[in-house]
Amino acid sequence: MILPNVRDPRFITIRRGGSLTDADHHLLAMWAAACAEHVLHLFETVRPADQRPRYALEQASAWVRGAVTMSQSRTAAGHANAAARDLSGAARYAAYAAAQAAAVAHVAAHELGAAAYAIKAVRAAAPAGAAEQAGRLECQWQRQQLPAAIRDLVLDDQRLRNSICWSVFDC
Repeated sequence: MILPNVRDPRFITIRRGGSLTDADHHLLAMWAAACAEHVLHLFETVRPADQRPRYALEQASAWVRGAVTMSQSRTAAGHANAAARDLSGAARYAAYAAAQAAAVAHVAAHELGAAAYAIKAVRAAAPAGAAEQAGRLECQWQRQQLPAAIRDLVLDDQRLRNSICWSVFDC
């Protein structure tokens, strides 16, 4: 479980009673997609013909542009999760990262799931003894990609949910 038991109002859109603007929701989705895209090759190397995780990322971007509905992006997330089911290690985590990124359209707090699974993918792909360092480097790369408008929000979310996200944000 990577979502908190109590939803943070900062990740609930204004129209649903929270404080998240549509612009920031879109930035969260794009950042999550960038995190997942960065590790997608770890899935595609294992399953080059399976386009479900890539399609999920395309749907996330399309949602930000207003070209698809939230439901379409969420459905693509489910298909990316299905692509991961019979896999293990880096490929599985990379597919999960893509699924989480596409799910941001539905629940903005999935942004951290995309980042956490991407870090887990990099750790799983690293040579023996190098997993922690690889994870730290991925976490640092992700933070460099954060748009200024959502940087403090995401960093605070990482601090608050690090323990339920396998402590991958200790970088």
